[in-house]
Formats: sequence, C-alpha cells, structure tokens
Amino acid sequence: MRALSVTEYQTFLSRHGGASFLQYPSWARVKDLWRSESLGWHHPDGDIQGAGLVLYRQFPGTRKYFAYLPEGPVADWSDPYIDRWLTPLLRHLRANGAFAVRIGPAPAYRRWDASTVKCGAGIGRQLSDILATEVDPVGAALADRLRTRGWRRCGGEDDGDAQPRHVFRVPLAGRSLDDVWAGLNQEWRRNVRKAEKAGVRTVIGTSADLPEFHRLLRITEERDGFRLGRSLAYYEQQYRALNEEAPGRMRLYLAVHEGEILAAHTMIFAGGRVWYQTGASADHRREVRPSNALQWRMMSDAHALGAREYDMRGVPSTVDPTARAYGLLRWKLGTGGQVVETLGEWETPTDGVANAALHKAFQTYLARR
Repeated sequence: MRALSVTEYQTFLSRHGGASFLQYPSWARVKDLWRSESLGWHHPDGDIQGAGLVLYRQFPGTRKYFAYLPEGPVADWSDPYIDRWLTPLLRHLRANGAFAVRIGPAPAYRRWDASTVKCGAGIGRQLSDILATEVDPVGAALADRLRTRGWRRCGGEDDGDAQPRHVFRVPLAGRSLDDVWAGLNQEWRRNVRKAEKAGVRTVIGTSADLPEFHRLLRITEERDGFRLGRSLAYYEQQYRALNEEAPGRMRLYLAVHEGEILAAHTMIFAGGRVWYQTGASADHRREVRPSNALQWRMMSDAHALGAREYDMRGVPSTVDPTARAYGLLRWKLGTGGQVVETLGEWETPTDGVANAALHKAFQTYLARR
C-alpha cells in the first residue's frame, strides 16, 4: 500500500466507475477540517488494484488521528482473503498516527422492493421485521469477516457523523424513461402532472441561488423536525469544490412558480452514478407539488446522463405509519424503487489497548459534540 498522487487516484476512479462521490478528491476539499490522503493497494509490478480517500481528524490535545474512509475504500470486497486488504491498510494508518479507522464498504446487505415494504408496514414495525426481497451474499459474507476480526458495526439512527445505513434507490439501467414513469405510483404521477398544470417550472440554478436554497432548507428542518447543522458556507464550498473537479458534478435544481422559488434540491453525478443529496421546500403553495416536479426532472436528467440508478439517499428504518419519520419513506416508496440496507460503516482501533482507549474516548467526544 502506498500514497497516490491526485492524478493516479483519479485515473483509478475513472477506470473503476462505481465509487461514491464521497471518495473523490473534491470531497477532501469539502471536509476542510480533516487532513486527507489518497491510498492505493498494488501488485509488485505497481498495478493499482484498489484505492481510497482517507480523511484524518485530530483528537484534540493529542497527536493522534481518527481515520475515516466515507463509503470506501474502493476494493474487491468479494475477495475471501480480506486480510490482504485490511492488514496493509491498518499498518499504513497506524504509521500515520491513526488510533482508529472507520470504513464504509460498498456491498449492499439486503434489499426490499417498494411493494414489499408497503405490504409489511405496521404499528411498531421495523424494516428488519420484513422478509427481504434479496440478500446480497457478498455483503453478508463480508459482515461476518469483519465481525470475526474485531470490527464493530456503527452508524445507528442517531449517529449524525455516519452515512445512512438505509438508502432508497431507483434502478435506471435497462429501463426506458417511460418505464421509469410507469414505475411511479398513481399519486406521484398525479402530483407531477398537477405541478405541470399549475405552471411549475424546473430549472438548474447557479451558486448565486445557494442562499435561497439554504433559507428553504432551514424552513424544511423546522417543519420536518431534523437538523443537518450545515451552514451556507458549507454548501458554497461543496458546490465550488465538486464543480471545479468536474463541471456539472453538483447541480442545484429549482422549482419556480409565479416567479418564486418554492423548492430547491441538490444532485451529484460521478462515475456513472447519481445521488439526490438534499431537498428543501417552502411551507406555502405546497398544493402545486414543486418537490415532485423537481424529483421527476432530476430522475429524467439522471436517466439522460446514463446513470445506472438514482440514489435518493437515506430513509428511516421504521415502517410504522404512525411514526413521523415514516412520511419520508412513504414519499420515496412512491417512486417504485428499492430500500437498500447497505453494509454500513465499521470501526476498529488500529492496534493495542492504548489505541482502543483513545478510540473509546474519541467516540465520547463526538457524542458530546
């Protein structure tokens, strides 16, 4: 394992094509409070076999670091000899002063079709109570291999520093746009048509529209009872960094009605994958369905870009219709996609009792922060 130049790393990512946007070099510029490094696994002949973006966060008052590979590294997780990947990674991170590491392997764990989730919903129920449509054998095997080596699965519902374990994805590969439209439920199709009839226009905004997006986001947080805690400066930095790396990588979509922006959603495109990242909307004129209009425009654009799927990001694990969080899941289920339980994020101390103690102290620090 060795450090890679930005050019080497980007060449590998372009060849691989399936990496998350969180593993691209631009993400290190977004997370500017973290030190970063690109690493590569290679054969003796120098051919790069896997790679990952590592973010290092210093533990206050020490010279030690927490190492984080968000939705990474990009590796052959089907390899039964997993120590060929983990051992050099831990050795390198330990030498760089890391006391613990968190990774986010790519394989999925379980999938539920939208119809399966709807049928299984009920008072007090969780996704885990519903028989999955599909279980990924690679994900299941990798979870066992990590667990037996002392890695701990993290990223519960209340872990704001983790990526969501349950996400919602709409498959696009091998489907025409008409197929995708037919996959929407009747309510979604009716709402998209309602927005069109009401005169809602969907346009791609610019960085100048980010303040309005952030204002709507604060309204949405208050209305829906969540708090991302991201400043306007954060989104401005993200927009700048991602689009400097590749023009159009991050887009800001706006739904405009009678000259007013009623909704604003962000979308990210990288390596043949598309993500709907963050959505915001006003409290008034919701009857003209600006968010449905935006999502259909974004899905259509993702299809035109040749994306394999449209990733709508996190959903709650509850399937209790009386729970407030279920509303978000119900809205996304209407697109006809799948709930995907990812393998989640996993942590381990890099070595020894001292590092394990530091790891525990750092977890306490994050929880208090």
